[in-house]
Amino acid sequence: MSNKENYQLSLERTLKSIEGLENKKTLLLHACCAPCSSYVLEYLSKYFDITLFFYNPNIYPEEEFRFREDELRRLIGEMPLPSGVNIISGRYDPSEFFDIARGYEELHEGDERCRRCYALRLEESARAAKEGGFDYFCTTLSISPYKNAEWLNTIGKEMSEKYGVGYLFSDFKKKNGYKRSCQLSEQYSLYRQDYCGCVFSKHAVEKRLKKSADQCGSK
Repeated sequence: MSNKENYQLSLERTLKSIEGLENKKTLLLHACCAPCSSYVLEYLSKYFDITLFFYNPNIYPEEEFRFREDELRRLIGEMPLPSGVNIISGRYDPSEFFDIARGYEELHEGDERCRRCYALRLEESARAAKEGGFDYFCTTLSISPYKNAEWLNTIGKEMSEKYGVGYLFSDFKKKNGYKRSCQLSEQYSLYRQDYCGCVFSKHAVEKRLKKSADQCGSK
């Protein structure tokens, strides 16, 4: 797919092609957290039988990982969806993330470390989708304005070809998707974290907040 590909239009073409099928297609949807999943579930649940896949070895510390997983489970228990949504908890092994991040620790969010993290999670999602016999796999990550949709879809395509399972091209931040996720987060009182998940982004936020506090204190 070209760099100018409109992933939202690609998604809409796919949805149009499967709309109204007697038996819904199955989708393994990689979920990073409840807020990002909220709009995506609202949007896609009338087209697919969805199973959420919570595989995020990048999240630090473990307490944060468990809390985000609990919030995701609470959301699907409270959100009125056309059909039930299942959830699969992936293993939590932070060493998998640190292995791919080695040598890229000092990079800013959005650089190569993040691309490698996308690839780690999307490959595991593709593998799980293949093993589970799903028609498609996808990720909620593109709903964030801080995530690179081009990278996500390019990696998704590569993993689709590698594992022989369909990838749902998408850019969920489009059509006010991010705005709607914020509204749903407020509606369901979801925990909205202030860092992406990994220890490096956590430290970057803490450093930025400390610098801001120091500047305010010096005035």
